[in-house]
Amino acid sequence: MAIQLTENAAKQIKTQLAKRGHGIGLRVGVKKVGCSGFAYTYDYADAVGTDDRLFESHDTGVVVDAQSLEFLDGSTLDFVKEGLKQVFKFENPNVDATCGCGESFSVKSGGQ
Repeated sequence: MAIQLTENAAKQIKTQLAKRGHGIGLRVGVKKVGCSGFAYTYDYADAVGTDDRLFESHDTGVVVDAQSLEFLDGSTLDFVKEGLKQVFKFENPNVDATCGCGESFSVKSGGQ
């Protein structure tokens, strides 16, 4: 099981941690919401818990809890500019469909 970071995502995480003044990386997860079922969550990671996994790419850490990892395994996290908006964006092989607003997604059978 693994999650990769692009160089752009790693740079953005490092920038945000530097502004914040502390932290070991970005905490990502999945929660139930929205019209398609799930949405990504993002927060700062200050520690790695007993139920967490730490993945490192480009000298930057991403922390994922065990429950979310089943939905994120094999994903690549990127940081992209879409018009005036700058966002983290997952390339997730486990996603079956996304809703029209792009805020939620459903997973392929067997991923739930």
